[in-house]
Amino acid sequence: MSKFMIGLDIGTSTTKSVVFTPQGEIISEFEYAYSTYHPKPNWAEQNPKEVEQAARVAIANSLSQKKLIATDIIGLSISCAMHSLLCINEHNEPISPVIIWADGRSYPQAAIMNETYGRSIYEKTGTPIHPMSPFVKLIWMKETQYQPYYEASRFVSIKEYIIYKWCGQWKVDYSIASATGLFNLHTLQWDTEAMKIAGVQYNQLSTVVPCTEQIGPLSAHIADDLLLNTSIPIIIGSSDGVLANIGVGAILDGEAALSIGTSGAIRRFTTKCTTDLQQRTFQYAFTKELSIIGGASNNGVIVLQWLARQFSTLTKRETITARDLESLASTSSAGANGLFFMPYLAGERAPKWNAKAKGGWIGLTLSHNSADMIRSVMESVIFNMYEIHEALLETTGPTNKLTVSGEFVSSPLWVQITADVFDKIVTLPKSHQATAWGAAWLGLYALGKVDSIETIKSCIPIKKEVFPSAKNISHYEEVYHVYKELYTKNKPLFSDIDWLQN
Repeated sequence: MSKFMIGLDIGTSTTKSVVFTPQGEIISEFEYAYSTYHPKPNWAEQNPKEVEQAARVAIANSLSQKKLIATDIIGLSISCAMHSLLCINEHNEPISPVIIWADGRSYPQAAIMNETYGRSIYEKTGTPIHPMSPFVKLIWMKETQYQPYYEASRFVSIKEYIIYKWCGQWKVDYSIASATGLFNLHTLQWDTEAMKIAGVQYNQLSTVVPCTEQIGPLSAHIADDLLLNTSIPIIIGSSDGVLANIGVGAILDGEAALSIGTSGAIRRFTTKCTTDLQQRTFQYAFTKELSIIGGASNNGVIVLQWLARQFSTLTKRETITARDLESLASTSSAGANGLFFMPYLAGERAPKWNAKAKGGWIGLTLSHNSADMIRSVMESVIFNMYEIHEALLETTGPTNKLTVSGEFVSSPLWVQITADVFDKIVTLPKSHQATAWGAAWLGLYALGKVDSIETIKSCIPIKKEVFPSAKNISHYEEVYHVYKELYTKNKPLFSDIDWLQN
């Protein structure tokens, strides 16, 4: 009898295949990495064939390493990172790299759109006008005579490409479609105005289907590669943000999920269409009744990893890790002795939506040490997430439960800083594969194996709860106020600095 569900998580730098029991126990997992290429400053591209191959390798190895066979598997459900764009020709082959969310080449187009049609498009689509958006990327393609744009028969995400390669169908779920900036949040249809501005026709976009849609069958040679049967039920699934919330059980009103890996995001589900007047947050459709609202930051654990590399270079050691830095940072005090760091090393999405934002320390003195510098970096990442949370409070009301996931939860100090800054009890699930588990549970629901999405709450073992430190809460309120002012006062210089750097 079939007993396991596969959650496939196609991320920014790796694809993970995780095999779960219906109760959420991880039976097997395999992760396969691929490269991001930067042919020019601010460009971020991937090879679609490398990503698709990584998904094959991940699934096959997650089965073979535990000697699982095709008949052990109930189904496969897919999660994917948002905002990727790929040009496809009339032979259904890619004719461009995958331009991913981190690509900033369309900054000029985003700036002009924000001065013209930007608010109208944002209010209809829920997608902020920013270079991450496929809508803005398409405008860049059109205005710069990008040859693949003019030769393309289709414009798709990496998820759509993989689905076509495996199942021969051009389909996209509500959430991935919604994150393109071309999808109307109110009508749940492709938006005519956005398409006209981007120069895109209906027949160049995939058919939009519910996240519970069963696709397939798998082609025979793909099934062989995946070690699965052609008849295996495949659920189209959703975006990684939606599924991360489901995977940690942050589903009901007032429940927020904070996830920090390479980048970071904080999100809540809502039944309302509520866009932010200042465009600080996104809102993407999930079902006809439910959408996800939140904000994503470019700068998560990647900032501490960057700092670890600098320390490794300075000390001529190859083994300095983010964990080593955390140990040193714990010797500094809350607020890093008045030292601040602006974490915008990769520009910024929410809540700034400024691809030209820059990072750096402010307030350095001879009395500061490396521990202060590291702690200020860690605090800045959480301050930025809290600033997004402030915007959410205005549109969705108070948060009564905060659940965290992602690479940063391996750092007790970082989690404690989160509890202190948010002044909330922070809940940590045992599993670190929240997105994959969310995908698997959605698949179980689509196949009628569970009664509702909400019942996942009974299948999420909790590792622990972290309580805020009373002595740090009021101090962080003062520090956070200064942190917010630093961006405002330095923003006028970012464009000049960007010009000098490029």
